[in-house]
Amino acid sequence: MEVTHQTTVTEFIFLRFPGILYPQLTLFVMFLTVYLLSLVANTLIIFTVVMEPTLQTPMSIFLGNLSFLEIWYTTVTLPKLLATCLSRGVTISVSGCIAQCYFFFSMGATECILLAVTACDRYPAICNPLRYSLLMRIPVCLQFSAGSWIGGFIYPLLSTVLTSHLKFCGPQKINHFFCDSDPIFKLSCSDTFLVEALGYPCSSVVILSSFLLTMSSYGHIVVTVIRMSSQEAWRKAFSTCASHLTVVTIYYGTIIFAYVRPLAKYNFTIGKVVSVFYCVDTPLVNPLMYTLRNKDVKKVFRKFLAKKRLLSQHEQNILYQSSYFSRCPGPQRAGSARRGSASREPPAGETPPPPPPTRQSLLSSW
Repeated sequence: MEVTHQTTVTEFIFLRFPGILYPQLTLFVMFLTVYLLSLVANTLIIFTVVMEPTLQTPMSIFLGNLSFLEIWYTTVTLPKLLATCLSRGVTISVSGCIAQCYFFFSMGATECILLAVTACDRYPAICNPLRYSLLMRIPVCLQFSAGSWIGGFIYPLLSTVLTSHLKFCGPQKINHFFCDSDPIFKLSCSDTFLVEALGYPCSSVVILSSFLLTMSSYGHIVVTVIRMSSQEAWRKAFSTCASHLTVVTIYYGTIIFAYVRPLAKYNFTIGKVVSVFYCVDTPLVNPLMYTLRNKDVKKVFRKFLAKKRLLSQHEQNILYQSSYFSRCPGPQRAGSARRGSASREPPAGETPPPPPPTRQSLLSSW
């Protein structure tokens, strides 16, 4: 591209979604609600997996990593999206834009690898359950998780270095709500052929390889399930995989549409709308779909709620006893104190309070 002027751009301006003020406020409330729900849901899953010893399983480890990833994945892009819904002049520095682009692609690649690893975990769990505990040991799962993070953060390094050497002479308006690769290349007054020729094939390899590995695992699972004679086995297997396939379809479908394509084939308006699915919706859908179909996690949640109800009932019993003895006459209350708590007599016509639960009864009830 020919350089028409030598004014160096130091910051970019994000363009909001087209519309008048009222739809922008509606979008802000909607995106903020999804963002907060995503943070709360993923944080709760991480806390549950870390604090509950019974959830130290391969699937729970991958689920915890996925939830931790989604927190940062949304935090990279959504704050600027929320700002663009309220203001027309949301800016970001060039270096900050390139850093945001790097972390966005790093998180995206890590999620692709984690989804593929999760599918590979489901394959031996259903197709070869007798060897599952031997194949998917905790150290092996931790190695898979660490490899997913390392591979995801290494993948966009070279293209990010090349992008940082591009010159930007104007215009400075990015037709997006975050720094995606195509809008950045569109604003550069340098030759972007090398970075585009390197970036798009790498993205296609990461996305398609993890997608094909995921589909291959679920394909073998479907074949194994079809061979089962038990209706109950069919139901359990498809129940386990249905939520995973839903997440895979939403996430891979949108990112393949956005990034697996020929060079110079990009519609900025459509790309902005499609990116909402994998930047906003998927981080909330992922943990919910995986958690709601995971019987171990649901069991822990039920135990936690039952424990809270039991403790609340215990507190109510203590308050009831305190109010009961405060209503007793003075001489009777003094005599009761001398005789001890076991010999207290309630007034005529009043039912004595139940004894407070012991620690053993609390544990056994929980």
